Amino acid sequence: MKFNALIFSILLAGSAPPVARAQNKPEPPVNRIIRLLEDPKSDQVLVAAHRGDWHNFPENSLEGILSAVKMGVDIVEIDLQMTSDGHLVLMHDKTVDRVTTAKGPVSSFTLDSLRKLGLKNGLGRVTRFRIPTLEEVMTAVKGKVLVNLDKGYDFIGASQRVLQKTGTLNQAIAKSENQLNKVLADNSIATLRQLHYMPIVNLEKPDAARVIGDFQQEFKPVGFELNFASDTSAMLNKFRLIRGRGSRVWVNSLWTSLNGGHEDDRAVSGDLAGSYDWIIARGATIIQTDRPEFLLAYLRKRGLHK
Repeated sequence: MKFNALIFSILLAGSAPPVARAQNKPEPPVNRIIRLLEDPKSDQVLVAAHRGDWHNFPENSLEGILSAVKMGVDIVEIDLQMTSDGHLVLMHDKTVDRVTTAKGPVSSFTLDSLRKLGLKNGLGRVTRFRIPTLEEVMTAVKGKVLVNLDKGYDFIGASQRVLQKTGTLNQAIAKSENQLNKVLADNSIATLRQLHYMPIVNLEKPDAARVIGDFQQEFKPVGFELNFASDTSAMLNKFRLIRGRGSRVWVNSLWTSLNGGHEDDRAVSGDLAGSYDWIIARGATIIQTDRPEFLLAYLRKRGLHK
């Protein structure tokens, strides 16, 4: 009797409709990250890896991006340029001079010609790693992390087509320093929301408060990237107010001119109070870093990252 009951149970499980079985499938990790991104009141700090894991791989390389994903970052920042035959590739500079052995603007190379170039690592040595396309990167990170398309505003239409093709529209973060009227002239609010658009604002400029207020009044961006060369700006006391109005605050810990001297190097030298703690205490909940592994370990120790 027990044997018959067991057989019946197995048959019943096997005959369950596909929808029921699909409900038990784990959701993609990026879904949790998106929920956090869209929750400005959350104190969980999202970590963005600047140009991927460039300490161990060439900057903007697919391998460096996947290494950062493996570390557990929430966002990978990449830079975009367009080839002469219309392909979006990852490259910070307008030329290939600094990171390859070739010379000239990215826009003067076809994709096939760029694929023949080896990327240089942080020491300037040529590696076996090649320049990836945006399509290759988005395919590789689908469902895993968000991708900040830096230097990509001029290619926003072409980027959208790649994102649509790869099914990763919800994984993009687009940015620019443009004023509100320019951004709205170029894009619908629906597009801006879909691309998690974040304005970049220099807090040293006298119109910084107005720019932030204009954007928040019009469509409440999911976040603002705020840069400041000194730490005396009155706007530094407004981070929590910005969050209270519906937007996260993104701060770059990369080098001193972006964060008033509260940078990564200060952290890895042992001064956490004057670096990451200071940034977090102001109210920032997204940090772009050149030391993703170090920052992740520190945040997890403080219970600020899962």
